[in-house]
Amino acid sequence: MNFYKGKKVFVTGHTGFKGTWLCKMLINKGAKVTGYALQPPTEPNLFTLSGIESEMNSIIGDIRDLKKLKVAFHEAEPEIAIHLAAQPLVRDSYSDPHYTYETNVMGTVNFLECVRESKTVKSVLNVTTDKVYQNYEWEWGYRETDSLNGYDPYSNSKSCSEIITQCYKNSFFSNTDISISTARAGNVIGGGDFSNDRIIPDCIRAVINNEPIIVRNPASIRPYQHVLEPLVAYLLIAKKQFVDKKYEGYYNVGPNEKDCVSTETLANLFCQVWGKGGRSINKSDGGPHEASFLKLDCSKIKKTFGWEPRWNIETAIEKTVEWTRVYISKGNVALMMDKQILEFMEPQKHEYSKMSVR
Repeated sequence: MNFYKGKKVFVTGHTGFKGTWLCKMLINKGAKVTGYALQPPTEPNLFTLSGIESEMNSIIGDIRDLKKLKVAFHEAEPEIAIHLAAQPLVRDSYSDPHYTYETNVMGTVNFLECVRESKTVKSVLNVTTDKVYQNYEWEWGYRETDSLNGYDPYSNSKSCSEIITQCYKNSFFSNTDISISTARAGNVIGGGDFSNDRIIPDCIRAVINNEPIIVRNPASIRPYQHVLEPLVAYLLIAKKQFVDKKYEGYYNVGPNEKDCVSTETLANLFCQVWGKGGRSINKSDGGPHEASFLKLDCSKIKKTFGWEPRWNIETAIEKTVEWTRVYISKGNVALMMDKQILEFMEPQKHEYSKMSVR
């Protein structure tokens, strides 16, 4: 992470859940961060709670607005650009497919147009999703060489984003010193996610209101991971390809196989960690199609960079509950973010610090 000290980094989607955690990590290491995104998508939201707006150049704008995006990108003069802005929800993509494609497809085009005209950027990462693959309900994980063809409008629009990135890479950047990669991450959990239609935020809202957790698709298996897992991988990819273009490519980022669990298991684990008041019931609401089985093969990123997941699913839930309890008690959630980032990035140093305090 010390690599990022003083680096100019442009992040789209910085007001979202993942975007806020990413910018917090970069700011903590002294990066000069410019963010471009819509207003935070929920109320409450992690971006406001984190207080990072005063520590970065935060620009509120629509990724579909190419003119405004170009101005922001040009003025920021970034060395590294990370694209997170998206319409990220499967259910919302069914209710408004036009907006989903416009945001996720043309938003990617607009982002890459800014890169194409930039005179400063060297490393580019487009963050997509594990759902870009054509899902055959296999019991084994998908590899980066498998077919791209997401089923629903959200997943399919992200498949398109991958194809667009490959096109721009081949057409405009193959003979330049600009490195471009995509990262296909699994489902993330962590403190500060207030989204609708996500299982852990649903769990938290239920226990706060003393209601049972409704598990809509209990048998669905997903590659759940703590939000810091893919973020560290993103920053690793961006750093490595900044130094050497040979590292650009397409990377899956997900947990080890033992941590790919069903939604029912995840909800039960949450209830165990939460303690009194946590209970769940399985109840389908007849919602739209979602894949029932999805895993990622992360052999490539492990072999290329020596990357390994650090927190198993139980620890990921414990850290989420820890953050949430601080939020509920009106504590300092920004300080809790710093604490968890330190625990994740420098576990030995953190353990020494705890011993010293005792």
